[in-house]
Formats: sequence, structure tokens, C-alpha cells
Amino acid sequence: MESKRSRNGCLWGVLALFFAGTVAVLLLIAGIAVITRSAMPSLHLHEQGADEFPTFNEVWSCGSGETKVVVIPLKGIIIMDGEAGLFGEAGSANLALRAIRRATHDPDVKAIILDVDSGGGGITASDVLYEALERFRDAREGRKIVAVFDDVAASGAYYVAVAADCIIAHPTTITGSIGVLIQTFNLKELGQKIGIKDVTIKSGANKDMLNPLNDLTDEQRQMLQGLVDELHTRFVKLVAENRDLPENEVRRFADGRIFSAATAVDLGLVDDIGYWNDAVDKTAELLGVDSVKVYRYEEVFSFSSLLRSASRWNPATAFFPKTSRSRLMYQWPF
Repeated sequence: MESKRSRNGCLWGVLALFFAGTVAVLLLIAGIAVITRSAMPSLHLHEQGADEFPTFNEVWSCGSGETKVVVIPLKGIIIMDGEAGLFGEAGSANLALRAIRRATHDPDVKAIILDVDSGGGGITASDVLYEALERFRDAREGRKIVAVFDDVAASGAYYVAVAADCIIAHPTTITGSIGVLIQTFNLKELGQKIGIKDVTIKSGANKDMLNPLNDLTDEQRQMLQGLVDELHTRFVKLVAENRDLPENEVRRFADGRIFSAATAVDLGLVDDIGYWNDAVDKTAELLGVDSVKVYRYEEVFSFSSLLRSASRWNPATAFFPKTSRSRLMYQWPF
């Protein structure tokens, strides 16, 4: 009996030591993070706010010379409120926006290389990134933007990329899909079969449009179609203006279809077909220099960022992601 009690006591002792050690490590990390942040005032030029001039580590990626260029990835679905993983930041679009803002306020950055692999996403998120790139270029004379397309650069991703001075697509890139999408499910018949009834208290007949347990009326369908058409016209005008194409010509193929890289070049949607090195060389050419030194941004780890990402993590999003909500999208949905 004494032996069993002794073993139990040892077990609890080991668990207590493990818990105490874990707490100590977390407190140590927190202390290091505070010291590190306080020791890096140069990362916040001119005492700008954390959202205006986000803190990143700069890593020399490739190239050489005195001309500083930053590569900014735009990967996956473009949604600003994308859910984070347990130890991840929320959304590629969030990171891209923060990186663009950082580059905008760094006087040494002469160009951005936008590395795109995305089928698009939210219309507002796409427009915010487009405007941020425009703001980067306008902030200092002579700045340039080069977009390089990977597997997919469609719909909202293409919307963002038209801010670039030059677009280079890989030979196997899929691009295009110029259009607007809104989707939902109609579960009315299924609900009737399994006994689910809709109970909605609303202030007007159209307040619950796209309720999955109700049918759309003809009037509601026309309302939504008018909204989609208006936003589609904005997309078409943006492409026409930035790619120096007649609007009626863009509208002719802006019906959501996708294109190969070669077809996109023929249509004027893409400037050239090439690879990463070609994008770097083109950036140097546009800046009028022999070579460029390319940097990439990496997040600065802190204990507070770990706590924030953990607090955002929600297992339910694996089954009901925010991207499943009914919303207007510049997105190729496949």
C-alpha cells in the first residue's frame, strides 16, 4: 500500500514540476519578447503606429546592390478576417496588407514584387489591397510594382495585381475569371423533410434575403443581380484603365472565364511569360538599375502574438468557416 502511495506521490510531483517548468518557459518567452521589442525602436520609423508601420524582421532573400526591393506573397483566399491556426496569424491578405504598409513607409524600398497564387476572395479585401499598392507607389516618386503569377491568379487576385506596372505569368498559370459571385444554399425542401422550420423576426420583406430556408422572390433576385452587375462594372473599368484596354473589349471576355498564360498575354491581361528570375530582372529594368537586392518580411514572434492567435483559434471553423457565409466575392470558386 505504501509503495502505491509512493508511486502516486512521485507522479504528482513530476506533473507539478512539468507544470511549473512550462509556466517558467512561457514567462521567459514573454520577458524576451518585451526586451526584444523595446530594443528595436528602428523598426518604427518616425514613431508611427503599429498598424501603420508593422514590425517585421527583414531577411535578405536574393540579389545584390544598393536598390532595396521587397517581395510580398499573396496566397490563398483573399479575406481579411480569415481564421488563424493555433500558432498562425490570420489570413494571407492580412499579412500582405501589413507588409505593403510597412514597405510604403520605408523610404529605402523602391519596388514591390507581388508573388501571387490565389483564386481571389472578398471584393472589399481585394479592393483594399489594390488601393494599398497604389498608395505605396504614390508615396514616393519612381517606385514600381511587379506581379508574378504562380499556379493561379484569378478574379480578386487579378484585381489586386492590375495595380502592378508589369505582370509576369508562369507558362502554366491560370488567370482571368473577371467577375462577381454570390452563393448560398437553399435548404427549404430538406428542412421540410426533417422538420426544421424557419423562425425569423424581421423589419422588412428583404431583411433576410438569402435565408437558406426560404426561396428568393423575383424582386430579390433582381436586386442582387443589380448589385453584382454594378460591382462587375467596377472590376471591368479597373482592368481597362490599368491595362490600357478598351472597356468594351474587356467586357467581351469578362464573363468569368479563365485563361492560360499565353491567352492572357494575347488579350493584354498579362505582359509576359516567365519565372521568378525574370520578375527580378524586370524590376531592375523598371527602376533603371543593374541589379536589385530583394528582401522578404518575417513576423516577429512575441508572447502576446502567441496568446492572440490562440484566442482566435476556434475548432468550429473547421466545419463552419467564415468563407462559407453568403458574401459578394471576386473569386474563382474551384
